[in-house]
Amino acid sequence: MAVSPPDRRIWWNEPIEKVELVWIFIALLWGLFMFGFMIAWHFIGQQNLSPEAYRIDPGTFQERAEAAAERHKVREEQDVPVVRPPPGSDVYLLGRLWQWWPILELERGQSYRLHLSSIDWQHGFSLQPTNINIQVHPGYEHVLTLTPTQSGEFGIVCNEFCGIGHHTMTGRIHVLEPGQARAGAAAVETAAAAAGGR
Repeated sequence: MAVSPPDRRIWWNEPIEKVELVWIFIALLWGLFMFGFMIAWHFIGQQNLSPEAYRIDPGTFQERAEAAAERHKVREEQDVPVVRPPPGSDVYLLGRLWQWWPILELERGQSYRLHLSSIDWQHGFSLQPTNINIQVHPGYEHVLTLTPTQSGEFGIVCNEFCGIGHHTMTGRIHVLEPGQARAGAAAVETAAAAAGGR
């Protein structure tokens, strides 16, 4: 079967059917509405991330993250330090093959400056079940203010394919109630003082 030309030579000069015009108009209105709402959501959505980002050497960021983890470490979970920084302080979270490091323990209702970066590849920072998604690149430090409003355990997953272990790249943030966080901090200080007095 061969492809044959249309019967009439000027086939494209047909009037548009009324139903087709209606659907074109509906699609145009919907596109304009979504465009406008995308701009409006930036202001009313209350989910806008901080535009604060800096260039940084990956090795320097790793040193800062390790120093902060050592300074505020309260325990370990599966050989990963659990870090409880004081409210209002800088918190470092490091992405690397295939781990978000360290585990953070934050207090509900308190603000923290969260520093994110990667030391090797591009990773995705997706905080579950909230809707926070950030592409994290090596050489860039993203800084955002984080104020947890719910207590519980929140998972961090990498949502940018980063190699064969991508599916295992997870992390956690524990959000504690205010009294729970203070009691835990006092217990850690007591244990540290007892260990230092031996």
